[in-house]
Formats: sequence, structure tokens, C-alpha cells
Amino acid sequence: MTTFVLVHGAWQGGWCWKRVSALLRKAGHDVFTPTLTGLGERSHLLNDRIDLETHIQDVLGVLRCEELSDIVLCGHSYGGMVITGVADKVPQAISSLVYLDALVPEDGQSVLDLLPSDDASSFKESARTKGQGFRVAPSPAEVFGVNAEDQAWVDRRNVDHPLKTFEQPIRLNGLWKQVPGCLYIYATGWSPGIGKPFFDRAELDIDWQAMTLSCGHYVMIDMPKELTQVLIRST
Repeated sequence: MTTFVLVHGAWQGGWCWKRVSALLRKAGHDVFTPTLTGLGERSHLLNDRIDLETHIQDVLGVLRCEELSDIVLCGHSYGGMVITGVADKVPQAISSLVYLDALVPEDGQSVLDLLPSDDASSFKESARTKGQGFRVAPSPAEVFGVNAEDQAWVDRRNVDHPLKTFEQPIRLNGLWKQVPGCLYIYATGWSPGIGKPFFDRAELDIDWQAMTLSCGHYVMIDMPKELTQVLIRST
């Protein structure tokens, strides 16, 4: 039995892992899908003080209170920032890291540093004009290549995201690189996508594994069975 901690991306909540977590539990594994502060069912807590460190502490709190160790820690999209910060603080608790079409930061980088400049500008503009200066509205699920049957479901659940989590540079000591296993999963079925530079880097790194899945950005929704198999093999 393996313990999985699955961290969602921007605008989402723990709900997005519903299909994958059910399959993992059916296979006999323990699964935790924390919702980050201000998102999902915790959207009523959204405020202008929430930053990246808040979300890193959210996940660290789950590890501490549930007394978890030897975990597979998976982060989707923005969640790659969060799991990197977590792993840098408690590398001894993690057996492997899985970056699911996710950002992989270096010390001092922010989400806005890692995204195309047009996206970074649109997030700041969204917050300025429609989000009280701190809320970034979600893009339609169609933009992320979500399959047609699930687009309405995703759009109903996605909520505004705190801008500071995109602006705050991550502070790393490099301890996250001590985690013995790192896997990058690149979703190739949406454009322009964010994963290719990180996938290319992972392919050239002997300490990483890299693979692709032919679906949109929300892999856990488009290909839950395939993703579950990949996660189990990553242990």
C-alpha cells in the first residue's frame, strides 16, 4: 500500500481528483486530496493575504496532522510550485514527486516568471479590473482542452484564485532535489500548454523520468484510469 497526496492546480479544489482517488483507493492505497486555502469548498476563505507560502503550509499541515511519511506527492499545474516548496521542507517524508503538466520552479522564481508573458499580464489585468485587485478569474475549461462532456462540470466548480500565489517567488534550499524519484508527465493535447519546457528538461536529466499523455491539461479528468496506472507505477 502506498500513500498518495494529490495537490490540485489554480482555480480548482480537491474535487478535481475525485475519479483518480476513487481508483487508487479501490486498488488499496491511501489518498489525500487537500483543498488549498481560498479554493474549492474553501473559497469562502479567499482574501488578499493568501500567497504561495500559505498553500505550501496547507499541504505541510496535512502531512503533519495525518503523520504521513513515504508518500508519493503529486502536483498538477500550479500545484507543482506547492509540492516543490513542500518537498524542500520535508524531503525525508517523500518517496517520489510527480509533476502533472506542472510548473517546476527554481529558487526565486514565481508562477508569473514561469508562464508566457501574455498569460502573466492577463492574470494581473483580471485581478485589477474584475477581481478587487487580488482575485484572478478562471478561464473556461475549453481553454485547457477539457473533454466536451466535462467542460460544464469543471466550469461550475472552478473559482477565483489569489493573485499573490502567482506573484510570490518561491524560496528553496535545494533539499527537494534529495527526493529519490521525480516524474514529469506532459499533457500534449492542448495548446499552447505549459509543460513542454519542463518535460524537455526532465528528459535530459538522468535523475528524472519523463512521459507524455495525449489529453488536455486536466489529465485527472480526461484520463483518470491512465493517470492512476502511472501513479501506481511511480511508487
